[in-house]
Amino acid sequence: MALGADRPSVVRLVLRGAFLQILIGLAIGIPAAIGCAHLIASQLYQVKGWDPLVLAASVVTLSLCALVASIIPAQRAASIDPVQALRIE
Repeated sequence: MALGADRPSVVRLVLRGAFLQILIGLAIGIPAAIGCAHLIASQLYQVKGWDPLVLAASVVTLSLCALVASIIPAQRAASIDPVQALRIE
């Protein structure tokens, strides 16, 4: 903001960085969860390893939690006084 950015662009910048980390985590976590589910299903009797509804619900829940958790720092970053931020840095 000290260099001319407006509040929506600062919020968008912070949220973009947060969602990049979320997408990387989901890209690693979903295949790992499917692999672990198949491993558990092969070791336990009558345990279903693949449940797409539960997997989709967990992805949506984690994404919503990450969105809420990233909105707070984004709003805080957009509301800080640029002069005070430059003094701290």
